[in-house]
Amino acid sequence: MENEIVKLISRFLELTNEEAQAFAECIPIRCFKKGHILLKEGQISRDSYFVIDGCIRKYYIIDGEERTTEFYVEDESIASLQSYKNKTPANHYFECVEDSRLAVLNDEKEQELFKRVPRYETLCRMSMESDYGEQQEALAKFIISSPEARYRNLLETRPDLLQRVPQYHLASYLGVKPESLSRIRKRLAKT
Repeated sequence: MENEIVKLISRFLELTNEEAQAFAECIPIRCFKKGHILLKEGQISRDSYFVIDGCIRKYYIIDGEERTTEFYVEDESIASLQSYKNKTPANHYFECVEDSRLAVLNDEKEQELFKRVPRYETLCRMSMESDYGEQQEALAKFIISSPEARYRNLLETRPDLLQRVPQYHLASYLGVKPESLSRIRKRLAKT
């Protein structure tokens, strides 16, 4: 049976046998239960992730209240870049919203992969540039949109989250209280 990581990377790069072996050796797949905290505020991030199955939530605690800023699902990368690269404490949390299977990569193995598969560094850079651009657009839309517009955008762009994520996490992600989200949903259901 072909290694799942090799199969995944092969979607982006045609791999030699040696390169495939490097990925298989350096990137394990791990399973995490719903509710598992991958990273806590104050910890230094040692790993980055790629979601194979599941849903991960990024959140901050502000004045004792959780504020969700992102959900990561299948085929998305997760990293606390500031903490991971600079070896500084994270200021947020990563939590499994569902049972999840993640490809896990630490800095040591990442550096090994860059040496063994130099093209991997280019792939990472291109992926980071794409992710950064998407994040910029998402932030701008969030800032200039009303809560109702944010919810409509969620319905259009990420409808799967409505079935996968508890309403109180969605409300936090949209920047509203759960009661406000209920009112928005009722109002839109009537139209």
